[in-house]
Amino acid sequence: MSDSQVDSQLDTLTARGKVEDRCFVGMSLLLLATVLVGFAKSYFLAGLMRAPLPNKLIHVHAVFFSCWIILLIAQASFISTKQFDLHRQVGLLGFGLACGLIVVGIMAATDSMTRIKMVGPFDMRTFYAVPMFDILVFAVLIFFAYRWRHDPATHKRLILIASITIVDAATGRSPLTKITELPYLNNVFTQFYTVLLAAFDLWYLKRVHRVTLVAGLFSIVTLLIAIPVGGTRPWIAFANWMLGMAKAIKG
Repeated sequence: MSDSQVDSQLDTLTARGKVEDRCFVGMSLLLLATVLVGFAKSYFLAGLMRAPLPNKLIHVHAVFFSCWIILLIAQASFISTKQFDLHRQVGLLGFGLACGLIVVGIMAATDSMTRIKMVGPFDMRTFYAVPMFDILVFAVLIFFAYRWRHDPATHKRLILIASITIVDAATGRSPLTKITELPYLNNVFTQFYTVLLAAFDLWYLKRVHRVTLVAGLFSIVTLLIAIPVGGTRPWIAFANWMLGMAKAIKG
């Protein structure tokens, strides 16, 4: 193979890499847009830390959640601009932030049971399965993303799908509820980005990346079974136990 042919192949690989990097930056920005629209009235346009949220714990959760979305965009941008060392350094902060988000997310979801009795037609103890299953999926995918951090294609897809999973916190709020309150459309809406990622894989790789397929299906199936599981006796017993702990801590 001649030097010119080698240079041509390298240029092609570099161009393809730029396309993938830009795709993940774009997907991250779409998630940011969803979060901004969903939480505009209750948080971003309501003064952020001055917003009338139920308590300080929810404020802390809002900060962790917002920081995660911002970090997602920053990390994708660092890769797109070839700032790999900075990406790795910030990645350690990101893993710590993810762990904190998991802990604060569980606390915030449990706290909601002390304030909310019903969510639509569902008892709050049943609906409690939805945020808890979100957190479960997020935690599992973040664990594997950290484990496979040296495999860029796998790592970035796990991080993105983990982030897509928790964005349903925003889609359940006005004005997005005009879509998500329709039967079955909340799950369709929240997983739209996973479908977009699969479509990108088909175009870019000529196949769906195995991580997109496995992690996407894991997320979708887990969220679909949340409410059915939430209505079972074992889950109600667990929710009651967590509710009792939350009330005891509040005094």
